[in-house]
Amino acid sequence: MMSERPLMLGYVRVSTDEQADSGLGLEAQEAALIAEAERRGWELTILRDEGLSGSQVNPDLRNALEQLASGLADGLVVTKLDRMARSVVHAAEIMERARTQRWSLVMLDVQVDTTTAAGEAMANMLATFAQFERRLIGERTKAALAAKRAQGVSLGRPRQMPTAVARRIVAMRADGHTYGAIARTLTADEVLSPAGRPVWHESTVRRFCQSVELAKADALTTTGA
Repeated sequence: MMSERPLMLGYVRVSTDEQADSGLGLEAQEAALIAEAERRGWELTILRDEGLSGSQVNPDLRNALEQLASGLADGLVVTKLDRMARSVVHAAEIMERARTQRWSLVMLDVQVDTTTAAGEAMANMLATFAQFERRLIGERTKAALAAKRAQGVSLGRPRQMPTAVARRIVAMRADGHTYGAIARTLTADEVLSPAGRPVWHESTVRRFCQSVELAKADALTTTGA
């Protein structure tokens, strides 16, 4: 994107209702981004996700990534890695987008700045650690699957769970709902549990979700993905 001054998207997020209501978390992040933009001569547009966790790609972060992919801005800047991503692995995924789509990424706390050689080297180091973490997770998953099989534990979806209910649980979990919230919603909607009871328990939802994750991991390790 050609312009005299780079247009950067600043992204800020707070994770609790208290922070969102007070605005203190947002104000501190915004002040740091504005100061950096003034120092670097950037034009800055700030996008905000208030009262949301980093467990998923939140609405305004998704908006920022879509604008960057479309070439509507030159880069993304955040005050801290954990404001943008839930883990180093997640951050590495966003860094890979920045590399392949050719936009800049700046994370002030970990000195990632892909507009500089040193910052790009730091980004590469984080990506290396992320790959290492993926390998460790894969090894732990294989060990856990082997232990479950040795105990005779079924890794598939519980047979008594209707497909429509199973899909609903998976969708709610993907949207960030807790196990307890899902259980309360299903109970309120008078959905019968796998045991045919009108009340759902948090532990039931947790076991189901864990079985789904194990089944997915089993499929990945079986196919060599």
